Amino acid sequence: MRVLLIPMALAVLATLVGCSSTQIAVKESLGYAKREQLVDRVEDARDGQEAAKQQFESALAEFLSVTGVETGELEKKYASIKKQYERCEDRAKAVNARIKDVERVATALFKEWNAELDQYSSSEMRAASKRQLDDTKIKYDALLSTMKQAAAKMDPVLAAFKDQTLFLKHNLNARAIASLQQTSGQIQSDVQTLVAEMEQAINEANAFIQEMQANQG
Repeated sequence: MRVLLIPMALAVLATLVGCSSTQIAVKESLGYAKREQLVDRVEDARDGQEAAKQQFESALAEFLSVTGVETGELEKKYASIKKQYERCEDRAKAVNARIKDVERVATALFKEWNAELDQYSSSEMRAASKRQLDDTKIKYDALLSTMKQAAAKMDPVLAAFKDQTLFLKHNLNARAIASLQQTSGQIQSDVQTLVAEMEQAINEANAFIQEMQANQG
């Protein structure tokens, strides 16, 4: 478990330093090792996907509820649905941004780790470190692929939500209800697929975090 750093100092440094690779190096100089940074970024990505999963499920429930309201209530329902769609959009952006943060730290960690293999005088220790590096990269690559695949599933759901939001905006009548009734099955299917892949990514992230922490100990 890393020693807690001064949060304000790190925040100031992150603001002053524009280059992400420099930010990583500055944090490391303050005792925040790249391995720890990677674990924290994976935790952030995992939490982002959990939040997105919950938001998309909430939005789906709100969209489907339109089919049961009276036409006179549609304007109020539209306002609620628009907020749900915008929150989904924000969650999707956050997920993709956090995955990029994971990639930046992982790239820096693996580059450094690989370069340091040449510093060993013991061939046995070098080989052991190389095996650990290769194993970690394999697991990381699998995790990254799963996270990206899950994130990509947000796109068709967002597109469907946007279409329904726009249609409802301009058709506050029975036509809007009929439109959603026709497409609700596909939207539900897309959200179910998204949720399943998000849960897989979350589980893989948890396993990766546990292994990284175990190897640190």
